[in-house]
Amino acid sequence: MTTTTLAVLVPLLPFLGAAAGLLLGRTAPGFVRPLAVLPTLAALALAAIVAVRQGGDAAIDSTTELTPTGSVPVELALHIDGFAALVAVLVGFVATCVQIYSTGYLRDDPRYPSYAALVSLFTSAMLLVVYSGDLIVLLVGWEVMGICSYFLVGHYWETPEARAASMKAFLVTKLGDVPFLIGLFALATDAGSFRITKVLGTVASGGLHHPTLIALLLLAGVAGKSAQFPLHTWLPDAMAGPTPVSALIHAATMVAAGVYFIARLLPVFEASSAAMVVLAVMASVTMAGSGLAALAQDDIKRVLAYSTIGQLGYMTGALAVGDRGAAVFHLLSHGAFKALLFLAAGVIIHASGTNSLAAMSRMGNLRARVPDAFWTMTVALLALAAIPPFSGFFSKESVLGAAEHAATEHTSHIPGAAGWIVLVAGLLTALLTAAYATRLWLLAFHGRGVEAPDHGRQPVAMNAVLWVLAVPSLALGGLAYRVLPDWFDGRDLTPTLTTSVLGTGVALVGGIVTYGAWRQTTTLAARAPIGAVAAHPEGDAGLVEAEAIASHTPAYGDVASAPDPADPGRLLLGPLHRHAATGFHLDAVYGALFVRPVLAAASLVRFLDREVVDTYVQGAGTLPRLLGAAVRRAQTGNLQTYVSALLAGTVVLTVAVLLVATGA
Repeated sequence: MTTTTLAVLVPLLPFLGAAAGLLLGRTAPGFVRPLAVLPTLAALALAAIVAVRQGGDAAIDSTTELTPTGSVPVELALHIDGFAALVAVLVGFVATCVQIYSTGYLRDDPRYPSYAALVSLFTSAMLLVVYSGDLIVLLVGWEVMGICSYFLVGHYWETPEARAASMKAFLVTKLGDVPFLIGLFALATDAGSFRITKVLGTVASGGLHHPTLIALLLLAGVAGKSAQFPLHTWLPDAMAGPTPVSALIHAATMVAAGVYFIARLLPVFEASSAAMVVLAVMASVTMAGSGLAALAQDDIKRVLAYSTIGQLGYMTGALAVGDRGAAVFHLLSHGAFKALLFLAAGVIIHASGTNSLAAMSRMGNLRARVPDAFWTMTVALLALAAIPPFSGFFSKESVLGAAEHAATEHTSHIPGAAGWIVLVAGLLTALLTAAYATRLWLLAFHGRGVEAPDHGRQPVAMNAVLWVLAVPSLALGGLAYRVLPDWFDGRDLTPTLTTSVLGTGVALVGGIVTYGAWRQTTTLAARAPIGAVAAHPEGDAGLVEAEAIASHTPAYGDVASAPDPADPGRLLLGPLHRHAATGFHLDAVYGALFVRPVLAAASLVRFLDREVVDTYVQGAGTLPRLLGAAVRRAQTGNLQTYVSALLAGTVVLTVAVLLVATGA
């Protein structure tokens, strides 16, 4: 089979698996799990073959016009360069791991068939985005992911947190998609085509008429989809969904789509220096703010959610300094260890019966209950903190090295200010990342108190997936910069000495300081157990998580209501902790600026409709009804009455005529 045919099958197989899963979910439940795993696994194998055949050489392009649409045609086009080939392998790999993990995690969930089908559809949509060579076809996958995220985040619809989170995720991402759509049409109008290759050709020839406006419109959609400031607030709340969904969204789909889109169309953004500076500022604020917020969260999944926001900030920061190789390198590395972090967190939640780090810190022997999750999460946290030789070190240092180069080696299309902004924010975020990673590890696995509840052993599929993901978390970084430079525009991915020393140094300082703060806080007053820990019978981990969400409301509220004096985050942040725990009140700001005015306007419209419009309509109907009643009373059926009324009317008319005549 040709490479083009194989590439078409990559997104098609998960789509067919999703359709078959929905059709056979009730009639043949025994086929649901094979239909969830096998098509995704086959798509992974085909994506790997496509990547090998592409080999980092010239991009593979293929196109066919769907239907004539006038001056700007829409085409079913493929454009597979080195970035697309590698990202497709990442998507297939993480999606396969998530599907296998979910067979154990949601084994008793009655809604598993629809869940598995939506995960497959989610995967298919992301693969369509990755391989698409036409912006309209890319937009289809982009929007399908938004719909899938709405249903998957709201999987536990019985809980108000899940319902609110799914609605918030949908609305915030759609808020960014409106200017994104306008930007796509403006870009295609200037280029005369939706084909990505033709758009890039137009940019190279200076054919864009309003590059800054187009770039800023596109950035709005990227900020919503990739959870960048100021449209990042949906992602922490989306943790109300099942943990495997969180792993899929954070590691390989949805949030990765925005970063990948900028990487593919980077020349469009480089055409505007102002847009690059805006991108650098957006990335820097996202990095630093999410690091502070993660250090104050009590919910283990919210810590990881803010971590994802920060790592996405690194990727957009690399793009802001014009290095898409570093951005995609970190996207690949982050996908491996972030999927591992979330899936290991699912095992921990199953074992402890709670999402709360404060509750886990009051449990003794939790580490012994989940040895697989302990060791693999340790590997993933070291990769997250960018400690060598773990994969996160190589990819994060490539970002910092690119920022250093942009700051010191001035180029025509990258402002030096963008390089300095990203470099300073990146080093600060490295310090904060190591701090909250150390805090999570200490609170989750070194608790002191009552014996951790025993919920039985986790399914083999769940633990096996953790060890599979641990391999790239440990080795991908070192392998990629030695073996895969051709897939990254031929760029040398070797970390520079300066940023390696600085980045690793601040990471070690962050970890050591956090450990010291934890040792100091453990000597404080005895900690009373909180009521978030509940005994759950051995069984479905997903149902345990749903109960943990429902029982630990503070994890999804503003601030955890049971402060833990042994939490080093409180000591490190001091008075800033209260603000960081709420995401610096950005939701409250949005509520005051947008939600309340919209609700007030809706109330006014309802009042006008009920009290004014309805009153007018009802009055218009009441008057004829009263007149009809009066006429109906006159219809007595008595002939004498009719004759008398006729004579009386005749007399009245006669008198009236005489009066008029006399007056005349």
